[in-house]
Amino acid sequence: MSEEIVQETFEVAIKNIDKFKGESKMSTWLCQIAKYIWYKTLRKEKKVENVSFEELEDVIVSNTILEEEIIEKQEKIEIFKKIQKLDEQTRNVMYLRLLGNLDYKEIAEIMNKTPTWARVVFFRGKQKIKEEKENE
Repeated sequence: MSEEIVQETFEVAIKNIDKFKGESKMSTWLCQIAKYIWYKTLRKEKKVENVSFEELEDVIVSNTILEEEIIEKQEKIEIFKKIQKLDEQTRNVMYLRLLGNLDYKEIAEIMNKTPTWARVVFFRGKQKIKEEKENE
């Protein structure tokens, strides 16, 4: 049954690729299609009775949101792992900017530097993280 669901999922995805809006990851979109097909299959086999399309849609939407939150959390963890590898000054600027929500002037005051320095350090830190991500 799982092989059939996977096959049908990819068939549906290929036929409807032009409807993919890019608002979520492709994997999330594919999972949503697979869940819908699975529920449809269960309904056909009468294993799930009296379930309306709206109820199924609610389950799919809530599961999709949960999946997106999990993916987002995993991405944040990966970013913070990469920040941890940066030199101490850059790491401090990144944390102050991202976690402290401080502007460059405030970071400059804390670090006894200029706002331009804080902006440049943050930008270079961001670039190092992007490069490392691209090299993976």
